[in-house]
Amino acid sequence: MLPSVRHQKVIDRIRATIAPIAGRADECGCYHLADVSLIFPDGSYRRPDIAIFCVEPPDIDEAWECVPEAVIEIVSPGYTEEDLSINPPWYLSQGVKDVLIVEPHERWVRHFSHGRSPVTHPWHYTAELHCGCRVTI
Repeated sequence: MLPSVRHQKVIDRIRATIAPIAGRADECGCYHLADVSLIFPDGSYRRPDIAIFCVEPPDIDEAWECVPEAVIEIVSPGYTEEDLSINPPWYLSQGVKDVLIVEPHERWVRHFSHGRSPVTHPWHYTAELHCGCRVTI
């Protein structure tokens, strides 16, 4: 399924809110890319809707072998089960610290992170990510 207009607009709105948390000592650069091809430690290629990095991504034309600090996936109709049951544990197993699953039709976000049970929040949730970035859904 190709991303819909709603899907792309949600991505753009979310990306506009990503910023460093003021006063954090770890000072992540909070660089973010949409729909970028990444190679994960197990050799898998994935294209998360939004990937957040502390280091500036290189100017390359091939898939980048890098684990993002956080991943945000927007649920597409018909893919809710995959987005909630399969993707978060897989991303966490690859070293991603925070995974946010956004359901734009029902207007909620589920936040998955290492060592914590997933928590569902209503729309307009502001997540403080492990890397030192803040994002509002």
